[in-house]
Amino acid sequence: MDSLLELFCDADDFCQKFEPAWKKRLLASGERQRQRERSLTLSEIMTIVIHFHQSQYRNFKAYYKEYVLKHLRAEFPNLVSYSRFVEFIPSALIPLSVFLRSACFGNCSGISFIDSTALDVCNNRRIAQHRVFEGLAERGKTSTGWFFGFKLHLVVNDRGEILNVMLTPGNVDDRKPVPELVRNLFGKLVGDRGYISQPLFEELLGNFNLQFIVGIKSNMKNKLMPIFDKILLRKRSIIETIIDQLKNISQIEHSRHRSPMNFLVNLVCGLIAYCRQPKKPSLGFHSPVYLLP
Repeated sequence: MDSLLELFCDADDFCQKFEPAWKKRLLASGERQRQRERSLTLSEIMTIVIHFHQSQYRNFKAYYKEYVLKHLRAEFPNLVSYSRFVEFIPSALIPLSVFLRSACFGNCSGISFIDSTALDVCNNRRIAQHRVFEGLAERGKTSTGWFFGFKLHLVVNDRGEILNVMLTPGNVDDRKPVPELVRNLFGKLVGDRGYISQPLFEELLGNFNLQFIVGIKSNMKNKLMPIFDKILLRKRSIIETIIDQLKNISQIEHSRHRSPMNFLVNLVCGLIAYCRQPKKPSLGFHSPVYLLP
């Protein structure tokens, strides 16, 4: 993991460019209202919420009270109480989202993998009583069963770098967001059998010159496939490894959210924390020969 100082420097450099442009745009649109000065800067808030996902803590309240307030006083001399800091968190959503997209995503290498994962927001037995995500989350079904929440759609390259993400309700078909997710990709895109669709294959090839490689179902006729494409299908587990790290190390999923805004901040910070890992799952396909059709 990168150091706290390195994380703060990157966040502060970003905020120095982003905040003036953001405030000017809010003033021009008439959306900005009078705001009191806060004791913590935006870059400090971003650093703390991202660093939580890089730490070993599983609960943000324990992280803030037991670690930040006790051990990071020198780094953040103007720290506020936990309840006050929680009030600051929603204001960081837009800057964090821009920081993720502008400074954390990788570059397409010609080999990309796509998959989706469920993000539960409550236990299935509490769906009828759930109110926090009422009207936003939906019931969906994966290979492991039914859930209530959202789907996170991911596209990664062969070096384990995230190229694009999209969040949808849990009942959205995995194939629907694909054209928007792969708009800036080239080469080959590998997915599982849930993405099988001839119209989608033709759309990606015709509009983006992108070859979509998927396996076949047991009730489908076998077809010839280049050896390298078969190898890529077998290596598709790289994106499943990334999803596992996002959930179990970066902690993008839990069912204790008290507001949709905090859910989004938690998700974006988890993605940023993964992107800043020095070591990511990789296939080692760095030679240009692998980019040949």
